[in-house]
Amino acid sequence: MALHYSFLSKKDMQQMDALKESYGGASEIMNTIKNLREYPKRKQIVQEKGFGEMLEKAEQYAKSFPKVEDFIQQENIQSSKPGEATTQVSGFQGAPITLRAMKRIAEDGETLVPTEFISVMALTEDYVLNGELTATLAMAENIMGASKFCNTNLVGTPLSDEVYSRLEKVTGEKFETWVPVSGMRALILKNMGTAFGNLGGVEVANNNHLVYLDGITRCALNTGGDFYLNPSWSSIVAACYYARDILNLNFKISMLLSTQNAIQLRMLMNIMKEYLRDNGTTPIYEINLGNGQSPEMFIQCARELKESGIPGVSLAAHLRINPDLGLADFDWTENAHRVLDSGTDITIKYESDGTSRPMDTMEAYFLSKEDRLKNQEQIGDVIYYKCVRCSNDAKEIMRRGHAVRYATISYR
Repeated sequence: MALHYSFLSKKDMQQMDALKESYGGASEIMNTIKNLREYPKRKQIVQEKGFGEMLEKAEQYAKSFPKVEDFIQQENIQSSKPGEATTQVSGFQGAPITLRAMKRIAEDGETLVPTEFISVMALTEDYVLNGELTATLAMAENIMGASKFCNTNLVGTPLSDEVYSRLEKVTGEKFETWVPVSGMRALILKNMGTAFGNLGGVEVANNNHLVYLDGITRCALNTGGDFYLNPSWSSIVAACYYARDILNLNFKISMLLSTQNAIQLRMLMNIMKEYLRDNGTTPIYEINLGNGQSPEMFIQCARELKESGIPGVSLAAHLRINPDLGLADFDWTENAHRVLDSGTDITIKYESDGTSRPMDTMEAYFLSKEDRLKNQEQIGDVIYYKCVRCSNDAKEIMRRGHAVRYATISYR
């Protein structure tokens, strides 16, 4: 059945097409992303930017990481049941914090590294261009072998006058901004506003999806980052249209979108179906289903997604969340076992290790650069403990007979 009303107007599509062409078009964007994902290229950039020593330490730490095969042999693991778990940990807030977590993993000799990383870091021009994000990606994707590293473009992030002037010239759009400091502009946020966050970027008002798309494109073209959190309905529609011919640019639907049930999932599937790529896939790689749903609803969503015929989309659930994100003592672990026992795949995500440690908060995602670096060891330890919880839970899943996906560094 055709849509009653199109998601995008002719003007919407023309603006996004113009933005993409201003960066050289889909083919040029794809090639640049591909080249910037190679480790030698990233290492060269990182060394030139002053992060070379940090990368050398990361390489050394990685040599001591434990391996899945040893655990399988020690406990005589047999993974034969249908239903596979993919491991995911959130909070990799830049290079020093990622390095600290690697150091702790190397020291404990037991923790297996998750295969998917999430970072809720504002994509400031400093972070994108100064080498720190490239160093973080090199550690996560190239050294540890994470299959996904998800960056977050918060649309309220202050950007230079030049960035906004260029975007307005290319798209013909005017954006409602304020001046946080001389030479910078930022969108005015009106709901739950924080300087960078707006609770993960949920408010994408007016035509501010163009700010979102511009930010992820600039990040991708400077770092090779190819996976981005997408928090709002308008930016999801825009991303599915914009990236339909950029095959190595993909998105994760944020839990904050509140896809709590199959009705909301069907809304997402209609969006994906409307803007499928020529190869039949969607730019949406993963949907983080909401914390309020039951395991039965997760299973139903997985079944309906499979029946839709849209390939390559995974479903994730938080097993633990920050104490300031939702219900105290939230624990979805047994629900995840019920999902797996039904033969349904699940991505198990850890926003927290469940112990309410200092700096294990949503608030910590929005620290200033100075406060983030001042607390880098403590935040790095928080990430380490999330990885410990994820690893321990994943090992139990393996004991129960299900396969689990980790980062490649955790395999021989």
